[in-house]
Order: sequence, then C-alpha cells, then structure tokens
Amino acid sequence: MIDLPKFPIEYLLIFGFLLFVLLGLIIYALVNMVEAAYVMIYKKPLYRHSSLLLKKLPKQQKSILEEKFIFYKRLPTKEKKYFEHRLVRFISHKEFIGRNGIVVSEEMKVLISATAVMLTFGFRNFYIRSVKMIFIYPSEFYSKTNDAYHKGEYNFQLKALVLSWTHFLKGYDIKNDNLNLGIHEFAHAIHLNSIREKHIGAAIFTDTFYELNKLLANQENLRQRMMTSGYFREYALTNQFEFIAVIIETFIETPSEFRSQFPDVYAKTKQMLNFNFSGY
Repeated sequence: MIDLPKFPIEYLLIFGFLLFVLLGLIIYALVNMVEAAYVMIYKKPLYRHSSLLLKKLPKQQKSILEEKFIFYKRLPTKEKKYFEHRLVRFISHKEFIGRNGIVVSEEMKVLISATAVMLTFGFRNFYIRSVKMIFIYPSEFYSKTNDAYHKGEYNFQLKALVLSWTHFLKGYDIKNDNLNLGIHEFAHAIHLNSIREKHIGAAIFTDTFYELNKLLANQENLRQRMMTSGYFREYALTNQFEFIAVIIETFIETPSEFRSQFPDVYAKTKQMLNFNFSGY
C-alpha cells in the first residue's frame, strides 16, 4: 500500500479554480478562432445575442414601443424579447438631457433609444459607447460648431448626440421620404464608434464600408448613377460620413426601392449592418 501525499483543502480549491479559469480561456480562444473563420466566410457574427437573463421593459415603455415603433412590431416574439432587453440596457447607459424647456418623457427615451437599438440589432455589441449623452431640443437649435441652426448633430469628442424632437418625430411620421433625423445622427455615431472599437460588429461595419467605397471607385458609372438618380439626396456628396448616414437612412426607409435600383450597394449596406430582418 502506497501513501499518497495529502494536500490541504485550500490548495485543492485553488488548483480547481485555476483549472476552471484555464479551461474558460481555452474555450474563449476557440470560440474566437471559430468566429473569425465564420466572419471571413459569411461576413456576419457567429451569434448576435449573449445575454441569458433578459431584462423586461416597464409596462409604460413597452406600450409606447408596441404602439409607435414599426420595426419592433414586425419582429418574431423571441426577437422582440431581445429587443426589449437591449432597449432597457441602452436607456440605463445613457443620460437624456432636455434643453430649452424640454422635459424628457418616457416616449422620448423609448423612441430615441429604439432607433439606436434597431440600427445595432444585427450586432452583438449594441451600446454605441461613443454616445454617453443625448440632448433633446424642442426644435432647431443654435450650434457653436459652425455658428448655424441645426436639426441634429453628433459630437464625437463630447460623446453627445443632439436632436430636435420635432424633427425626430417628423422622420417617423413620413416613412418613405428617406429623411429620418434619428437614423441619420445615430448612423454617424455607429460609424465613428466602429472605427474606434474592435468588436466583431465594428470590424464588419468598417470592412464592408471599405468594400463599398472600393465598389464605387471601381464602377464610376454606378457612383454617377447613384448621384444623378434623384433617389439619394445631394447631401450624401458632402463627405464619406454624410454619405454613409444618408445610405443607411435610405436603406431603413425604402428598402425595396433601394434593392431594386441599386442591388449591389443595397447588399453591402445590409451586410454592413447585418440586417437580416423582415422587410429587408
């Protein structure tokens, strides 16, 4: 009979914990390797949702969402639960500030945040960390950025998104004019956030935007046709940031027409947002 050495229970617990951590790191590394290969092949994340315990919207906020946000209404029941969870998390991570007499309401929080959640619903990381504060004005506001009146703007340095509530609502009241202030300004935030961050959604967004620019550079007649068609507003020509914001605005508002007129550009925009949802 051989007497095996005895180890204090504390050592065994430490060893077990270290083994658990090591296995976790190995599994994490393997998942990342598999996802990297998956992204290269399919141009989308391996999975979108990572939360097991889903947050529930307060009744008042859910009523607003159900009544006024069409994208949410079209989602399957399971996806609605994920949307609600993300909406709760997004609202809790942002500071909403009223200006010029505006009292921030639940409707403002829900509809503005739902716009951000919609645009990032194809991503796994949906917080848009480059936005910390959302300022809401009753109408157009004076901006010191260029000494002019604006309906909306995004300030990357201050991590602030600024909106005219009147014009935000107008963007959803008219559903097919390819003008939506909330979508436009959040598109700016997502674009700059994707340049800065390193998660899978950000990588797909920036890589696909590069592919889109390359496509347009190699097909001068396509770019010319886009700009002379009258389908995209001229503001898209301002710079690359306004171009992508207008493209995303148009993609969300009139997807069928976009797909019909410019299928290659539509496909890149859909890939950029990983937007595989009803109607798109």
